[in-house]
Amino acid sequence: MTELPKILIGVFSLAIGIVLGYLVRQILAKKQEGTAESKLNKVLSEAKEDAKKIGEKAQKQAEEIITKAREEEKEKHSYSLQLEKRLLNKEEALEQKESGLRKETEDLNTRTQELEGSISRVQELKEKHTKELERIAGLSAKEAKEQLLLSIEKEYGQELESRLNKLEEHGKDELDKKARTLIVHALQRYSSSQTSEVTTTAVDLPSDDIKGRIIGKEGRNIRALERLTGVELIVDDTPETIIISGFDPVRRHIAKVALEKLISDGRIQPARIEDAVLKAKEEINEKIKEAGEAAVYDAGIVGLDPKLVWLLGRLRFRTSYGQNVLMHSLEVAHVAATLAAEVGADVAVCKKGGLMHDIGKALDHEVEGSHVEIGMRLLEKYGVNQAVIDAMKSHHEEYPYESLEARIVQAADAISASRPGARKDTVENYLQRLSELESVATSFEGVEKAYAIQAGREVRVFVTPEGVDDGKAKQLARDIANKIQADLKYPGEIKVTVIRETRVVEYAR
Repeated sequence: MTELPKILIGVFSLAIGIVLGYLVRQILAKKQEGTAESKLNKVLSEAKEDAKKIGEKAQKQAEEIITKAREEEKEKHSYSLQLEKRLLNKEEALEQKESGLRKETEDLNTRTQELEGSISRVQELKEKHTKELERIAGLSAKEAKEQLLLSIEKEYGQELESRLNKLEEHGKDELDKKARTLIVHALQRYSSSQTSEVTTTAVDLPSDDIKGRIIGKEGRNIRALERLTGVELIVDDTPETIIISGFDPVRRHIAKVALEKLISDGRIQPARIEDAVLKAKEEINEKIKEAGEAAVYDAGIVGLDPKLVWLLGRLRFRTSYGQNVLMHSLEVAHVAATLAAEVGADVAVCKKGGLMHDIGKALDHEVEGSHVEIGMRLLEKYGVNQAVIDAMKSHHEEYPYESLEARIVQAADAISASRPGARKDTVENYLQRLSELESVATSFEGVEKAYAIQAGREVRVFVTPEGVDDGKAKQLARDIANKIQADLKYPGEIKVTVIRETRVVEYAR
């Protein structure tokens, strides 16, 4: 019984403690809650004051912006009013000008009509007067004009012809003098020696004994060499010499190199001949390449296709009337460049056109067409400038001259080909050219005789004095020159001299 009261007392005590703790906690919580509330109230009051200040400031700024915007709107309105006023003023001015122009146009139309009426009346009066004059004179206006011209021509024809002849002679003298100066200047700046080449090549032998080895048993060695090279070997009584004959200089040179290799080696048989010819072809191809590169370097031209340079080198083994074509092309390039510099033409185009003008001869026996057409196709294929093609295609006058550079290249080609010592000709070609010149001259009416002299550089034509007067003689010379230029091919120029002689014979008895 004693323990039960203790337990009750403990439980009661515990309950009182819990109640007291709860009360204390409530008191403390209320105290803390009052403190937080006061702080919150303080923060709210401060925020309200800040908000009030910000609102006042914002309101003030808004009022300033509105005031400024109203002022700007007022200025813009004022400016737009000024613009509108200016536009109205301009519109009024334009209307006034339009009214004035309309009035001037009406005045001009009125004056034009008056002038047309005056012109019509004048024309009528002119026709009336012309008809009256024709009635009085008994001739039409056209007939009167023809009679007047005939009378003037008859009375002053000789004087006019004399003056025209003097002017023409003076012009020719001046042009000839200037042309000679240009040509001499060009040739002085570039001159090269020319060696005439033929269709045969001689190979020196160490002794005549080697001729038999070259011919071989039953001629098999010489036949193999001729078959592989495409030339003809002439073994005759000429001591220590074999002649290689052929129209293709490249083949002749290949045969010469191969034969020299065989002679130095000493072993001459078909197998060795084939090997020697193959090596000779490789060597000649290398020489062709070097010749083309040297020519391009000498001319100072860059940017050409390597294949075009190689074709240019092939001209080293091509001749025209004994003149080496590559040396001729180089000479034409330099002379054309000099002439172009003197007359103010394109020097680069003239130089390249001169160097390439005979490029078609490198393939002319392998491709159909003239060497000019082949050259044009080659230059187009390898992307050469059209101005250069136009400059080179007219050097034989197969195509019309399309530029000053074309005439310069043609002149340079004629200078290089026709200068003394540059080319040689056969007797047959020489006689044929003279005969053609005389035939052209005698084909004209009134020509009695014609003689080609000075190696075909001049044609002297004798005419019948009864059928050809002085005026017709001059026209005849011009016609003969034009026909020679159109029908014949020749280097340089040909002088045509027409001679009209009147002989009066009387006898004193």
